Amino acid sequence: MADNSTTSEQAGDAENRITLDLLNAVHENAQASQRSLASDLGIALGLTNAYLKRCVRKGLVKVAQAPANRYAYYLTPKGFSEKSRLTAGYLKRSFDFYRHARSECDDALANCAAHNWNRVVLVGTGDLAEIALLCALQHGVTIVGVLDAHSMGTTFIHVPLAQKIDALGSIDAALITDVSKPQRAYLSLGDALPTDRIIVPPLLGFAPDTAYSDAGDTASEGLS
Repeated sequence: MADNSTTSEQAGDAENRITLDLLNAVHENAQASQRSLASDLGIALGLTNAYLKRCVRKGLVKVAQAPANRYAYYLTPKGFSEKSRLTAGYLKRSFDFYRHARSECDDALANCAAHNWNRVVLVGTGDLAEIALLCALQHGVTIVGVLDAHSMGTTFIHVPLAQKIDALGSIDAALITDVSKPQRAYLSLGDALPTDRIIVPPLLGFAPDTAYSDAGDTASEGLS
């Protein structure tokens, strides 16, 4: 499980990401309403209002009266500078994530190949799963599919996407690739595989031996 410093860092990253998205949205359309901004950002209207007020208070955004009792939002020079700073930080974190993810997926899949675990399932969709699919090509390991209980489609990139592990046939090992909820992904496998064949990349920040300590209701969200 992540410690307090990791949790705090993740919260800070999420806050910076919302701020960056908001500054970008204001830059692209000064006439956008708070409701449309909330829709674009994928967050609640009240949260959008709170972030706008914070940006105004920090001098990043200025508000001007617009016709029909509406408001227009503009980036200040300080806002443009902050947008550039946050963009650079986001790109650096993205690069660091890719670098670490590529290295850890390579190690995991090389380990699978060394043990002749040739049929591997990925548990969780997203960027990490995409990276694992690329890495698998170098190790002679077959990714038989991606497991995601909440998936709506039938394929992820070029492999089957399934809600239940039974749909993917025989499996030698699993690689957890759910970045947001790795513990849930781990628990979803139940007893489908021995624990030593369920690989959790270190960058996910939780140890398998703690998975059951505070599982709460996550076990009920399983995939099997």
